[in-house]
Amino acid sequence: MTPPGTQDILRVLPELAWCSAGVLLMLLQPFVKNRQALTFISMLGAAAGTLVTFKAAFGEGFGGLVQFDIFSLFFHWLIGLVAFLVILASDSYLERENLDAAEFYALILFATAGMGVLASAQELLTAFIGLEMSSISSYILAGYRRDSIKSSESAVKYFLLGSFATAFFLYGIALVYGATGSTNLRTLATADPSSNLVRLGLSLILVGLGFKVAAAPFHVWTPDVYEGAPTPVTALFSAGPKAATFALLLRIFATVHAATDFWFWAFWILAALTMFVGNLGALVQSNIKRLLAYSSIAHAGYILVAMAAITTAKNSDSGLDPGAAYAAVLFYLLSYSLVSVGAFTIVSDLGGQGERYVNTDDFAGLGTRQPFAAAALSVFLLSLLGLPITAGFFGKLYIFTAAIKSKLIWLAILMAINSIIGAYYYLRIIVVMYMHEYKGNVPADAPASLSPTAAMVVIVAVLATLYLGLAPNHILGIVLDPNLILSGR
Repeated sequence: MTPPGTQDILRVLPELAWCSAGVLLMLLQPFVKNRQALTFISMLGAAAGTLVTFKAAFGEGFGGLVQFDIFSLFFHWLIGLVAFLVILASDSYLERENLDAAEFYALILFATAGMGVLASAQELLTAFIGLEMSSISSYILAGYRRDSIKSSESAVKYFLLGSFATAFFLYGIALVYGATGSTNLRTLATADPSSNLVRLGLSLILVGLGFKVAAAPFHVWTPDVYEGAPTPVTALFSAGPKAATFALLLRIFATVHAATDFWFWAFWILAALTMFVGNLGALVQSNIKRLLAYSSIAHAGYILVAMAAITTAKNSDSGLDPGAAYAAVLFYLLSYSLVSVGAFTIVSDLGGQGERYVNTDDFAGLGTRQPFAAAALSVFLLSLLGLPITAGFFGKLYIFTAAIKSKLIWLAILMAINSIIGAYYYLRIIVVMYMHEYKGNVPADAPASLSPTAAMVVIVAVLATLYLGLAPNHILGIVLDPNLILSGR
């Protein structure tokens, strides 16, 4: 392989910016003790990595290992925005929990760089490297509260189960390579869909990626990890890795026809199972973080409905433009990521020292005690439910429409049923906040209001949620760009 040239470097410019900022924070840690300064530097690094995407050169880099295009640009912006908001929301959390800031922010930036590699990967081993960059940082972040047993437990569970999932993914790559002699997606476009070795390899790859998106039955890590990890980290987990993994799945769909042919029933079953496991599991949760974890599983199921629609649209005369199904996934990921970060930011700030106030009963009377936090959380919950004027409404509508046009009637019916199930536990929290009184006196150490940094994150998320719910056409114009999904159109 020839040494990388300027164009190759420009195609991984966002990742270089994020990694450079992370390294700088680690070097500054012994000398800079001011937490606000470290927060500012990390926010600057996250923003720089996001903004330099405009300077990144389009095309293939490093001999076809990565592909930077409008599709990559979209996901780099989404991942960078999530990282920026999570860093901003973490400032007050780190002060309250007395945790080191430099390491924490550096790990977030390294994880973000891994997600960026995953979104741009044009080759399976490159995707594996991005997956590992993101995962290793995530394992450490999950156990960052070293004095918390739950946090340590979540890190161990995430590491062990994540290692198994990574092994499946790697074995799948090995089998695909054995059958085709290549791991490049463009070369795999001509792979024989009837080859048993290719099918087995694609199955193992799907298992590995199914773990990252928390698809049932590979979801078992999600509730415990989401509950035990620091809540800002949970916000990152719920949005960033999920978006990056779906980006890789979409790129595989757009390029490797063998995967599109073979994965239809797998996605049909995974979508139905994931929706029911997520929603039924959320019904019995009293811990808000665990409830939102099961909600995250359910929303992964909704996205998988659109993935099943893509396979149908590309393999039949269903009347559905595959690009519309791709756009439904992109819009849903954008809206869900913003809502998820906003909701977890509120839970993080209201949790108090040691995250003691994260049960449903702790939110009783919140509408009176903290009107702004209660109103914002209500907007996020209604968006997750899919009510009009919120981003979640159009997100679910586009996926439902894609399923109907692809003639996936039963899957569309199951999605509607699950949306009704979800209404119970989302509305239950709103009822508790506005119609239940807090039993007893509010503890003296309970937060009286959202911190300024958390409030800024929540305001951004609320405005974006309402904007996408009231005027989605601008974003749709971007995600429906014919150049966005390459050969997927």
